[in-house]
Amino acid sequence: MALSFFEVNRDEAVGVVVMNRPPVNALSGALLEEFAGVLDAMEGDAQVRAILLTAGEDIRTRSAKFFCAGADIKEFGETFFSGRAGAAVQRGAAFLTRLQRFPKPVVVAINGNALGGGCELVMAAHLRVLAAEAWLGQPEIRLGIIPGYGGTQRLPRLMGRGLALEYLLTGENISADLALRTGLVNQVVPLEQCVPAGMALARKLSGLAPLAARYIIEAVNEGLDRGIDDGMSAELDRMVKVLASEDAVEGSMAFVEKRPAQFKGR
Repeated sequence: MALSFFEVNRDEAVGVVVMNRPPVNALSGALLEEFAGVLDAMEGDAQVRAILLTAGEDIRTRSAKFFCAGADIKEFGETFFSGRAGAAVQRGAAFLTRLQRFPKPVVVAINGNALGGGCELVMAAHLRVLAAEAWLGQPEIRLGIIPGYGGTQRLPRLMGRGLALEYLLTGENISADLALRTGLVNQVVPLEQCVPAGMALARKLSGLAPLAARYIIEAVNEGLDRGIDDGMSAELDRMVKVLASEDAVEGSMAFVEKRPAQFKGR
């Protein structure tokens, strides 16, 4: 497909998705629509078992070092303060929910500041590698609004209620050190190592059982959405399904035979 805001390729079993909308990767409606098409293609490609999302080099090396600065300010004025505001926010939130529930592991290499909708975007991914020089944050309160793409829900789940409320209510930026200590991100590395570290993690995930990965993602999401009892039921349901798969037999045999497993996703 013809793309305006993304560069997409495949590195073995990793689908590499690079956002490239200078100067700050603002999340316009058109960008999110194109991103949805990219996810469709990645989901339908059986050779892709994990995704790496990052920002383009020309974005990363700018003085501002933005991974994503959030909502498109021009659209913000034209849409968000009009009668179409609710529908626009709902579309953005629905897209990030889809990303969170994507059936293949999504690793994001955050090679620049991710603020507002940009922070909400990276929180919807499954695993996060953050450049030590970068900041995360939800500054919406300073504009007199609140996060609308899931920030009030995902931030407390990732870093805890008290700290999340502090940063949501003050709008202050979250340092890489604090993000790592609170579990908001999985790794913090120097800027030049951010994309390679993200790729290494995505490659590791791409070599594991794809059905099991899908069911883990589903069970974790359902448990967090519904509570522990429903989460345990979701986990049991996926365990029964995965135990009936060829991959489960192969994984067990490979362990006993002390050889690498050859997972086929079925």
